[in-house]
Amino acid sequence: MAATTLHRPDLLRDVVSMSWQEELRQRLVERNAEETVYAGIIEQYRRLAQQARLLNERNASLLRAVGSVQSQPGSASQAASGPDNPVRVAYVASLESQITALRDELAAVYKTQGQNAQRLLSMNETLREKEEQTRLNLEELRHAKDELERLRKVTKDHKEQIDEKNRALQVLIDEAQTHQLELSQIEQRNEVLKKDNAGLLQRWLDHMNDSANKMNHANAFYTELRTAGWASQPDSTATSELGDDIVDVTAEHLSASGKVERNGVPSSSPNMLQLNPNG
Repeated sequence: MAATTLHRPDLLRDVVSMSWQEELRQRLVERNAEETVYAGIIEQYRRLAQQARLLNERNASLLRAVGSVQSQPGSASQAASGPDNPVRVAYVASLESQITALRDELAAVYKTQGQNAQRLLSMNETLREKEEQTRLNLEELRHAKDELERLRKVTKDHKEQIDEKNRALQVLIDEAQTHQLELSQIEQRNEVLKKDNAGLLQRWLDHMNDSANKMNHANAFYTELRTAGWASQPDSTATSELGDDIVDVTAEHLSASGKVERNGVPSSSPNMLQLNPNG
């Protein structure tokens, strides 16, 4: 702030000017307040001074008239009874001046009274407007209080609803977490079961492949015997026994794979078999 004031002298001058103007205004307000306190006393003193001036003028006129009468002793009785008596003239002039002053004062009083009446009417009108404005303000304040109370109730209801929804949301979150945990456990069990099933399937496929290989070897051996001419001796006992053994072995292996009919003959042709993990 100090750096800004140093770099801007016009701002400093404005601040100084405003400071002394404010001080002058404050002093004028204080002087007016002091003069207003003694305004009534000053006005009464002014009227008293004016009355004293009029009395002094009247006394001076009376003294001059008395002096002129005393300077003419021969005509004292005539002057006392005549209409042109200086004392009477001076007294009448003094009374007329007093009447004029009182009339002026009365006119000033009437004028002040009229101004006061006009001011009173204006103040009554202003008071009526202020009262009407106050009534409107009070009405608006009452409506504002009612609206504030209504909004407070609405806010309270909304807060309760939000709290209830938060509680319901927390319950749903807990349930979702529980279900997620159960789902993860189920997935873990499924993974374990998949691994176990894969191992069991692989072992079963290996077993079936071994059985199929044995059956294929037996069928190939039997086919070689028949092609070698052993089948041309149907009465040979060894050939019949060997054929029965081969058929029994083939039937045994085919029954293990579920492909043997009731008479022991394989349902499929004696071709070469080879199983894989896909079946």
